[in-house]
Amino acid sequence: MNSASGQNRALALDALRGLAILAMLLSGQMPFDGHALPSWMYHAQEPPPTFQWQGTLPGISWVDLVFPFFLFAMGAAFPLALARRMENKSAPWKLFLFVVERGFLLGCFALFVQAIRPYTMNNHPTSATWLLALLGFFIFFPILTRLPEAWPRAVKISIRSAGWLAAIIFCVFVKYPDGSGFSLGRSDIIIIVLTNMAVFGSLVWMFTRENLLLRLGVLGIIFAIRLSNMPTPTEGWVHDLWMASPLPWIYQLYYLQYLCIIIPGTIAGDLILQWTRRDLSQKNSGAKNWPLFQYTAILLTMVSLLFVVLIGLKARWLMETTLLAFALCFIGWLLLQHPLNETEKLFQKLFHWGIYWLVLGLIFEPWEGGIKKDHPTLSYYFVTSGLAICVFIGFSILIDVWNQKRWLRLLIDNGQNPMIAYAGINNFITPILALTGGGTLLTHFATTPWRGFWKGAIITLLMALVVSFLTRKKIFWRT
Repeated sequence: MNSASGQNRALALDALRGLAILAMLLSGQMPFDGHALPSWMYHAQEPPPTFQWQGTLPGISWVDLVFPFFLFAMGAAFPLALARRMENKSAPWKLFLFVVERGFLLGCFALFVQAIRPYTMNNHPTSATWLLALLGFFIFFPILTRLPEAWPRAVKISIRSAGWLAAIIFCVFVKYPDGSGFSLGRSDIIIIVLTNMAVFGSLVWMFTRENLLLRLGVLGIIFAIRLSNMPTPTEGWVHDLWMASPLPWIYQLYYLQYLCIIIPGTIAGDLILQWTRRDLSQKNSGAKNWPLFQYTAILLTMVSLLFVVLIGLKARWLMETTLLAFALCFIGWLLLQHPLNETEKLFQKLFHWGIYWLVLGLIFEPWEGGIKKDHPTLSYYFVTSGLAICVFIGFSILIDVWNQKRWLRLLIDNGQNPMIAYAGINNFITPILALTGGGTLLTHFATTPWRGFWKGAIITLLMALVVSFLTRKKIFWRT
């Protein structure tokens, strides 16, 4: 654990976020031609060989876990990021302004990251296209990099202003294959959803910070609105509210359904916050700890739950998967009885919530024709929330109990700097490879589907190493 300002950082949460962002990047590098990989290597509703969306096809794959895992980690981070501001008695308008500023930055990120992508600017990128893509990536740094507090205010304002001016000039002069220029309608939908979650998720937590029942009540309202509009919308004011938007390019009520993942994340975040504020000596103090074999059994149970649910729901072994998942939940519940220190108490409380979300999701599985990511089903929200808790507990055992942080260093570093990874895969690594000839070598190497996978893995690893380097040099983007 790292210590800063009297509060220890939950590195397992960083690792969960890092796993999500790197898996997201890897999934985008999979071969999508006629010689594709098995269907479980892609979004379950967009299987090979056609990769056409099939809305009636149930199931999830590992690719379908990355976005909800990132959302869950985002929700869990709200208490860690906002609690100190609220406890310092900051004026409500300042807190609101902080949340809006964060949403504004993410909204701008969604617009600009889409505007600068090489294949958005040119269907057949040239050297000039790759250089423009690199320029767009570097423009992000003066806008988003956390500048040292000790720097003079005038210097920081000058750097930010230069970055924003460069971004505006880029957007004014850029042209796209259809002859159009910059448009609010051209944005990254994933970041747009994250923008809405950053704003509305933060506000939900702030207003329900000391009232868990009220927060669950908000979840119930979102749940009801969602039920009233999907899968078959019903005419009426709820449907009209669902469809209305004053700013459709950045906000739709439809996006708020993902609060069904964010709110479970905030509940976990409250527990993690309480744990981080206890002295390290109280967390694993004295001779009282579970034995090694018990921790090993817990870790294996968490991993088994992840694979059993993922494989079983994809293969549609519904009864067997549900019964085996319930059995593993019971085994985990037994293993986590009688905690002896603060870390073990955290695991027990988290797993109780994990059992609840997972069981709720499995019971909802038949609804809407089976679990799906696209369009997301009620089962999807809660199953993935439960699995995210299992992965967090597994990472925390490795990091906080067994002190094996070095084995997860790459995930932790990328989890602390995820937006650099998200932008850099298309606007740094790919252009560099294209300009140096490395992309051609990798293309010649990727002559089979699984070689195509390894090509994607190499590109993702290169991005991960770059982000890790920047993180260790304390270069962070504010989003």
